[in-house]
Amino acid sequence: MSLIVQKYGGTSVGNPERIKNVARRVAEWHRKGDRLVVVVSAMSGVTDSLIKLAKEIMAEPTERELDMLLATGEQTTTALTAMALQAAGIPAISLTGAQAGIVTEGIHTKARIANITPKRVREYLNQGKVVIVAGFQGQNEEGSITTLGRGASDLTAIAMAAALKADLCQIYTDVDGVYTADPRIVTDARKIEEISYDEMLEMASLGSKVMQARSVEVAKKFKVIFEVRSSFNENPGTICKEETKNMEHVVVRGVSLEKNQAKITVVGVPDQPGVAAKIFTTLAEAQVNIDMIVQNVSEQGTTDITFTLNKDDLARARRAMDPVVKAVGARELRSQDGISKLSVVGIGMRSHSGVAAKLFQALSDARINIQMISTSEIKISVTVEEANGPDAARVVHQAFGLEK
Repeated sequence: MSLIVQKYGGTSVGNPERIKNVARRVAEWHRKGDRLVVVVSAMSGVTDSLIKLAKEIMAEPTERELDMLLATGEQTTTALTAMALQAAGIPAISLTGAQAGIVTEGIHTKARIANITPKRVREYLNQGKVVIVAGFQGQNEEGSITTLGRGASDLTAIAMAAALKADLCQIYTDVDGVYTADPRIVTDARKIEEISYDEMLEMASLGSKVMQARSVEVAKKFKVIFEVRSSFNENPGTICKEETKNMEHVVVRGVSLEKNQAKITVVGVPDQPGVAAKIFTTLAEAQVNIDMIVQNVSEQGTTDITFTLNKDDLARARRAMDPVVKAVGARELRSQDGISKLSVVGIGMRSHSGVAAKLFQALSDARINIQMISTSEIKISVTVEEANGPDAARVVHQAFGLEK
């Protein structure tokens, strides 16, 4: 008898028939004698509909009330999934995140899990019930419902698996697993059988939509081995776990392409201590996440600082930066959208040379210009014109032989 945590995303529970399909899958595991905790997302499109509804009432809804509203999406799915299991003769009970013992801290709509005390979950498991838990949500110390950010049902499942010391965590989605590139862009991309936490974390943060980056961080911290697989077939998925020696033989594991990017350049920044701190503290206070940062060589006492961010944050970042540019004595603020970030990822980079050379040569041969470059121990990222992004992903994928 194993304790298994399963998570089903919005597409997997997108309509009543798909919820019944999930119930049939869960029932099969239950009949084998396994104990199951099932984390579910809101039905596909429901969260967006709720946000739209809120904005029809109030142009800028308060975050507390928005959390109250958005949490109902997952609660609807938990109840329906429990009903589907009960209709199939399987004892099941639905719980909100708060009822499951998920305590959060931080701001509304982007709260973080502080701890999980799954006492009630264990009690129901001991009674032989399948426990259906609402993903994406919890309760803060003041007793208010909080949400964890978009895509955070993955985080709920991984954190619950860690708290329960589950034998297995399965992330069911609408794809077969993690691929060497987005199959919609690179048609000969292939499924990866095993991937390390670090590689998965890089790919998740670099635009791969299969897993949420925060959930991979928690999995790595608590050593939760999980599998990403499809809820629409029985094919084996991709196992994510601690790296092993044989993983290092693969130099590049995958290629990620992140669209919807923008960049800002602060021109003529005084090359003095504390100036960069003022710029990036202001952006942090405005809740703007920064990615790549490049500072030019100082000339005549000034330099240029360029950084990338999500295009959706561009207007907010510019508003926050305008007074800072004047305050630090910079010359001007420039911005550009319509760029993409292309990345190659692999823990084998630590022990193999020539990765950067091969990447740059592939893009050069395709006459694709590189705007910015950023590296880490297991990743190289470049920005290119958004129109060139798909071609860049294809030529780089081929250059590293990832289709083989």
